[in-house]
Amino acid sequence: MKVLLFGVTKDIIGSSILDVSNFTTNTEKTVGDLHTYLQEEYPELKKLSSLAIAVNSAYAEHNITLKDTDEVALIPPVSGG
Repeated sequence: MKVLLFGVTKDIIGSSILDVSNFTTNTEKTVGDLHTYLQEEYPELKKLSSLAIAVNSAYAEHNITLKDTDEVALIPPVSGG
């Protein structure tokens, strides 16, 4: 599975796309599991005031089950004026 990154998440991870194949094994994973995994792998993400995850272009609750074919994106806090 690949995760699309934007804004500060892209800066923290150092890429616009993150391959999380090692996260998606044969066991069922949820959006919440992915959120925890990413914060463990990239502790700087914990410092963000918010971090939403979108699955297939829609904001996803933490209990949503992920599939390898899903398009996943990290949505950082929105800033600007």
